[in-house]
Amino acid sequence: MRCHILVVEDEKHLGVGIKYNLEAEGYRVTLVEDGPTALRIVDSANESIQLIVLDLMLPGMSGYTVCETIRDAGITTPVLMLSARTLAEDRTRGFDVGASQYMSKPFELDELLSRIKNLLQTSSRATSAPPPKRIHETITEAVFGNVEANFETHEVKVDGELVRMTPKELRLLHYFVQNQGRVISRNELLSEVWEISGNLQTRAVDQFIARLRKIIEPDSTTPIHLLTIRDAGYRFVTDP
Repeated sequence: MRCHILVVEDEKHLGVGIKYNLEAEGYRVTLVEDGPTALRIVDSANESIQLIVLDLMLPGMSGYTVCETIRDAGITTPVLMLSARTLAEDRTRGFDVGASQYMSKPFELDELLSRIKNLLQTSSRATSAPPPKRIHETITEAVFGNVEANFETHEVKVDGELVRMTPKELRLLHYFVQNQGRVISRNELLSEVWEISGNLQTRAVDQFIARLRKIIEPDSTTPIHLLTIRDAGYRFVTDP
């Protein structure tokens, strides 16, 4: 059975070109030009989408909103986000709302095809493989320093005050809490938190670590809970 790819792109010439080349590679492709239509297709019981190629600048509903809506619905389909925006904060926001990979326009066709193939293979392995064992799987709350976190209600308090955290920041904190004391590599975080290939070259992990430290550390420049282990990764400790 051919993999079904949903392409969401409002630039017609680009969307048609992507569709043509993906079909030439043997994929089944559905092309739409706006977010609401894409969400209806993803939500349809009659459609099975294995991967979404999602433009960021869409009419009426941005690619950010489309991706966030998909993730909020619990759908883990890989999303390859396309954008003419090249700033680091744009890429970070893309990963924050659940993008699996991010490509800047203009891009090379060979790179696009390679990334799609990689995402499909990674997703297929994750689906067929048994779920990895987690340490402290049942942890739903954590108290350390001046932080109180409830992962069931998605509430985090610092010094008794509620702080706003994105779903990805909360998921990252939860992964550290349930694996406290263990050295965790960047590749493991990419695989387990971002659910993308650990071989992908991205600064997303470092950027999120910096943001998380600003929330949970008394002094983010001298962390006592979320420690950097040189040439190895990070280690989280509740009691310094």
